[in-house]
Amino acid sequence: MSFDDVKDDTREGELVTFAPSTMTELRHGAETIRPVPEKRGARALMEAARERLDWTRLPGLSRRREDTSSYGARVIRRVGLFVLLPTLVVGLYLFGFASNQYVAEAQFAVRGNVEPMENISLGQYTNLIQKHNSQDSFIVRDYIESQTLVEALEKSIGISKMFSRQEADFWARFDPKDPVEDLTKYWRKHVEAHIDSISGVIRLSVRAFTPQDALTIANEVVTRAEALINDISKRAQADMVKQAQADATVAQERLRKAHLGLQSFRNQWGVIDPIKTAEGTLTTLTILRKEKLKLETDLQVLRGSNLDERSRSIQTLASNIAAIEQQMKTLQDELTNAGAAAGGGTNLTEALLQYEGLLVERTIAEKLEESANVLLDRTRISASKQHIFLATFVPPVLPTDSLYPERGHSLIVAFFCFFVLWSSSSLLIAGIRDQRM
Repeated sequence: MSFDDVKDDTREGELVTFAPSTMTELRHGAETIRPVPEKRGARALMEAARERLDWTRLPGLSRRREDTSSYGARVIRRVGLFVLLPTLVVGLYLFGFASNQYVAEAQFAVRGNVEPMENISLGQYTNLIQKHNSQDSFIVRDYIESQTLVEALEKSIGISKMFSRQEADFWARFDPKDPVEDLTKYWRKHVEAHIDSISGVIRLSVRAFTPQDALTIANEVVTRAEALINDISKRAQADMVKQAQADATVAQERLRKAHLGLQSFRNQWGVIDPIKTAEGTLTTLTILRKEKLKLETDLQVLRGSNLDERSRSIQTLASNIAAIEQQMKTLQDELTNAGAAAGGGTNLTEALLQYEGLLVERTIAEKLEESANVLLDRTRISASKQHIFLATFVPPVLPTDSLYPERGHSLIVAFFCFFVLWSSSSLLIAGIRDQRM
């Protein structure tokens, strides 16, 4: 049996009995067999794998040198490198290069001057006068931070030149070549407007590199904000007057149409006042009834005296009673039939109803026209006054001492930040090393 046959049989799982090896073969095997290591645990295998995968064994890289210094020395060295050195750089900038910045402050509020107009209500115009002061304060705050104000101040006083003076250091200085959008961002960092949520007071803070620049910018911002509030007030007042004028015009037109309606009615019916005409007719009927009753009483007396019916007295009274009845019938026909007055068959009751409707319309139109005219007059008087204004109770003053940069505070904050960053990094690295072991 050859060696190849034995190898094949071994792969197939068969039990093979080898022949005893010769001395030469045993000597050759002893020379080539590696010694068995004493430690065969998992830690020994990991160390061997780590030795083979050590990145310092790559070509061109030297093996990492073990730090033999004490733990305290290593901590001091790392703190000095990652904490003290950056803090020293920040302190060098703050105390050696950072320029002084001066702050000009102002405090103002949006106030409303609402005066009652006796017992007359302005209705929808009241909302135009009684402005919501909180909303106006936010309008002013947003206007101060807007690009519109930045562009206006750039044209009037040249704020880009103020923020790029030679007094400013290289880090805080603004580059005049930058666009207006960058100038707006720079502006929002140096000009702040805070609103007190309880009192509504707006506190303006302006930072510049010279005291005069800070004062100039603060005064200009207050002036522009006041102009904005005045413009808002004027627009509201102009709209209020315009609406009042339109309402007065509508009331006058309604009154004119009411008068034209009455004129057309009088021309149609031929009477000036149907109500007075009807009242006169009723008065005449009352008098005729009284006269008829008197004549009938006299006639009864004469008949009771046994006079002949053909006597002159009885005939005269009977004729008078008949004439009065004819007059009463004619007057009653005038009340219920207007044919004699207007030449048609329309009854006077309908005419009275139409006339009363026209009178009611004229009365309403007169009241509305009077109320609209009074409201227009009061609106014009109210519009001549300033109801919304900017009350500046703390005007800007020239600063004498620089408040920025806060060198000591900034240095402490920088040291704390660097220390926290180094501590976090050290803990993270130590955790990673523990996971690798």
